Parts: sequence; structure tokens; C-alpha cells
Amino acid sequence: TVTDPKNRSVIGLDRETFRVFDGKAEQTVTHFSRDDAPLSVGIVFDSSGSMRDKLGKSREAVAQFFKTANPEDEFFLVEFSDRARLTVPFTTSPAEIQNRLLATQSQGKTPLLDAVYTAVQYMKNARHPRRALLVISDGGDNDSRFTASELRNLVRETDVWIYSIGIYEHTVMLPEQEASGQHLLAALAEDTGGREFALRNVRELPDVAERIGLELRNQYILGFTPADQERDGKYHRVQVKLVQGKNLHISARPGYFAPH
Repeated sequence: TVTDPKNRSVIGLDRETFRVFDGKAEQTVTHFSRDDAPLSVGIVFDSSGSMRDKLGKSREAVAQFFKTANPEDEFFLVEFSDRARLTVPFTTSPAEIQNRLLATQSQGKTPLLDAVYTAVQYMKNARHPRRALLVISDGGDNDSRFTASELRNLVRETDVWIYSIGIYEHTVMLPEQEASGQHLLAALAEDTGGREFALRNVRELPDVAERIGLELRNQYILGFTPADQERDGKYHRVQVKLVQGKNLHISARPGYFAPH
């Protein structure tokens, strides 16, 4: 995804605009597309006790996100409070998820890591190759079985973009817990080529969710065959650069695991 200094998607760029590096070696871009292909999307929704005053705007955000949807998209919902649970399996009806969220009540702790882990694992059932998670939460994990390193290793091996919205307005938690929550959401987004949005005002939620939806509709898909095809099973760093446009920002997947 390419965005300008005002966080707006930049569209209309062509293949010659991009340079791709595998490690330090520049690669030849052999595939280039800008198709608005259907998506498989998981909504990861925080309904823990600290979300009580934020549930209304969080529901609005999900509704706004769905307004950008393609008719062929499919969605599922993972909620988390005292535990992470899949509450709506894959559906092509956004209304099914919105109706479920209307009944959601705020209570319990915040097993954020477990929720994202559950969503990434369930995403293996997706029909479409383009896959994304939208995570809406107000802060740090305090009740997960999985560790941050376990989760980050998992998402690096998947083809799922993680977009997260962290709400840090009037959040009752220790400063170090809030910082770790924001760091975790940012790291997950960076590991997958998605983005993290940190909000201090809950009223910004619907606009940001809509922006994420539009961003998913304006992605560039770049493909290459690595010059070095050694099957070492190692993680390879990939960097995407623009030939021009110094003030533009690129969000791209940072690497891949070579096959064994």
C-alpha cells in the first residue's frame, strides 16, 4: 500500500515505479496488479471490561468498514474478553456480524494474543488468497496462553495482513501495559505488511476503519522469482522502494520464509 503525508491511498502507480530487494539484491518484478479482488477478512473485536465506554464507536467502526466491502468478500468474527472465541464463522453477510456485535457486552480480561492467534489459525479455512485481519482493541494483553514471540512467528509464516486500531483514550491500565499493547499491535501490523493506528479519541474510530477498508481496495501486488533460490528454510528480508516520491509511505510485507 502507498499513502501520502495525509494518510490517503495513492493509486495509479505503474510497475516501473517500484523496486524490490531480496536482502540487498534487487529483483525483477515479474507480476504486477492493482485488482480489487475479493477478500477474506477476520474481525478481531475486544469486548473486555475496559471497552465498556467504547463499544458503541467500535460497533460503528465495523459497520463503516463493511461499507467498503466487495459483494464477494467473506468475513468472520473473533471476540475476546475472558477468553478468545470464534462467534461468527465465515459468512458473506456483514449483517450477521453486526447483529452479533449488538448483543456483545463488555466484561473480563484482555487475551489479545490468543484472539489474534485464533483468528490466524481459522483463516486457513478462507476461500480467497487475499486475507486480512482488522483488530480493534484498547490496549495490552493481560490474560493469554500464547506469547508475543509465538504469535509473531506464526504471522510471519502466513499470508494475512493485520490492520489494528488501538484506542488509548481513558484506558485504565498500567503505563507499561499500555505501551506493550501498542507495541504489540504495531509489531503485528509491521510483520505482515499491514498498519497500526493508535487513537487517543474514540470518535475517530469509524473514520479510521473506513480508511483501512479503502486501503485494502487499493493495494499493489508485486511478484518476483528470487534470484537466489536456495531452499534453506530461512527468513528472507524483502524491501520495496519507490523510484520517485520521497514523501510517500510504503506498507509492505517485510519478508518470507524460503522453502526447505
